[in-house]
Formats: sequence, structure tokens, C-alpha cells
Amino acid sequence: MRYYIIAGEPSGDLHGSKLMRGIRHNDTEAEFRFSGGDRMASIGGRENMLYHYTEMSFFGFVQVAMNLRTIFRQIDDVKRDIERFRPDVIILIDYPAFNLRIAKWAKARGVKVYYYIAPKVWAWKERRVKSLRRYVDRLYTIFPFETDYFRGHGIEPVFLGNPLTDDIAERRATLPSREEFIKECKLDNRPIVALLAGSRRSEIKANLPDMVAIARRLPDYQFVVTAVPWIDKSLYDKYIDNSGVRYVCDRTQQALAHSEAAIVTSGTATLETALMGIPEVVLYHVPWLYEKLKPYFLRIPYISLVNINLNREAVKELVRANLSIDEAAAELRAILPGGKERERMMDDFRELSAMIGGEGASERVARDIVTTLR
Repeated sequence: MRYYIIAGEPSGDLHGSKLMRGIRHNDTEAEFRFSGGDRMASIGGRENMLYHYTEMSFFGFVQVAMNLRTIFRQIDDVKRDIERFRPDVIILIDYPAFNLRIAKWAKARGVKVYYYIAPKVWAWKERRVKSLRRYVDRLYTIFPFETDYFRGHGIEPVFLGNPLTDDIAERRATLPSREEFIKECKLDNRPIVALLAGSRRSEIKANLPDMVAIARRLPDYQFVVTAVPWIDKSLYDKYIDNSGVRYVCDRTQQALAHSEAAIVTSGTATLETALMGIPEVVLYHVPWLYEKLKPYFLRIPYISLVNINLNREAVKELVRANLSIDEAAAELRAILPGGKERERMMDDFRELSAMIGGEGASERVARDIVTTLR
């Protein structure tokens, strides 16, 4: 069968590649056409990729507004490409602003539309639920709590686990020892605290200064910022120079695996850290206006996926315009070895892991896609 897949972000490329591998395992004659990234290209062939996600990723109102002409041209290009390829199904991976437009267009032409990794409409832009209900034939979710949410809005979703568990399992099998990691990254022997400051320039600018300030309060620990490869090192250096905080690039899971705890910006990283069993504090520096307007725009009481899934504050969330460094340092000490909150948090993480489900989510979703199409 023919599968047309659209992913517009690095995480979508990762999960899309695992899905494609699973589809090929269940359909040996599978043909792919896609927009994604290098990982998807390694499975489906670079010659079958229309756009790389680096050409499609525009974040924030200003970036989107400045690139509207490019975005609409890309949407038209994808539509023409779909018509030429004539797929049996279009599989959309997250990236809702772009993908829901494709879903509406495809549904009107009688093409099956499957959506993998449902948009987080339970947090914001709930109006998109109507589009999911009208234009998507099968919706795959990655969080168990989403089942009741979507059922309550007239959609019967499919939950088969979270693909992040597969990624963690794969990387865990190839992790270097602590000694190797320290040597390769030129670290010292002090216990490590990982700093996950975000994957966008705006997030790093907002959060890394506070993280560095916290690091100065705990000199017995070695703080390591886990950088992303698509952001130049100079941005990190601006904040960590002469601070003692060390820089490690594209080795987030390695750094986490050898850390005693972590300070994490919200997003998938909060869930990844928890599933790896690393105690964490969630820190997000927000403008004062956002802090005031948050109750009116955010539909849920938490921002971390750990707390959202457990429906309680299992990890401390410091979402502030004016952060108290003393308070943040105290919260971090509480989850370090010997801290009063460490064991309770580890118990919460074990509960979360059982709730999310074990390895093999990507394979299970792929099998379901092939089976339902047949």
C-alpha cells in the first residue's frame, strides 16, 4: 500500500521514522512519500521526501506572519504531491496548524486520513477538536488521559502507548558508562544535575539564566546544560561563560542517565526525564502578562506532562515572571539524594511509567494502521 506521511518538527521525524519501520515490517510492499527529516529519509529514502522539517518549522506569531507566503506555498505543494502519489492513506503527525489544513482538503477528496500523536487540544485551541472529528478517520493518542477527553467530544481515539518509551529503550541500550561519559565530555567527578533549557532560542534565552543562577547555589554539584544541535553554541555561551555550567550537545539522554536530578523546561522533556527515573523540577520563565492571563487561556492547571498525566503536582512547577532563586534551589535540594521529596517522586514516576505503557508503541500503531487499511 501507499502511505503519505507529514511531520513538521524534529520529534515528528523521530516518531515518524519508527512508525515507518513498523509499517514496513507489517506491509513488506509499503511505498512511502513524506515530508519529515533525516530519520524518516533513512527509512523511506531521501528521494521520496518532499520537504525537510527545517524548511517547515515556524514558531510564534511573528515567525508565522512573516512566512505566510512560504507556508501556503508549501501546503499547495503538498496537495499536488499527494495527488501525484495517490496514497491509500495520509498519516499526519502532530504539527496541527499545517496538518489540519491537509486533513480537510484530503477528506473532501475521499482520501483516508489517520492522525498520529493528536494535537494537544485539551490544553489550548480546543476549537481544533471539530476539525479532528470532521476530517480524521482514525486518531491515535499517546497519553491515556486523552481517551476520556476525546470520547467526551465525540471521537473514539486509539491509545496504544507512547513512542517515547521506544526511544528511551533504544538509547538506553547504547548508553556509555558514567566514566566514559565524563571522559568524553570533559567533566569532573562531582554528581551531575542536567539542565534542559528548551529546544528554541526564545526558551533558552528565558530559562537558562535562571538555571545558571540556581547552579551557583549548589557548588557541590556539576551542572550540565544539554544543548540541541540546531542552535549555535554561542547562544549557550552567552549565559554559561564563567559560571561553571558545562555544555554538552545532542546527548540529552546520556546526560540525564548519569544525573542525580534535572531542571527541565516544560514539554516532552518533562515526560522523558520522568520515564528515565530522574527527579526533576520544572522551570519556565514567562512574561508577567502571561502569568496574569494564564487562567484565561490555559485549560489545564499544569504545564508538565508528568503532572497532566497523573492529575496532580508530582513535580514542582515554577512558572513565574519573577522567580525566587532561593525557592528554586530549595526545591532542587529536596529531590537530590537525601532530599525529603526524592523517594516520593520516584514512586510517582513508577506509577506514571505503568500508566503510559511499555515498549513497542510504534510497532503496535503501525500494525493497527496496516490492519485497518486492509
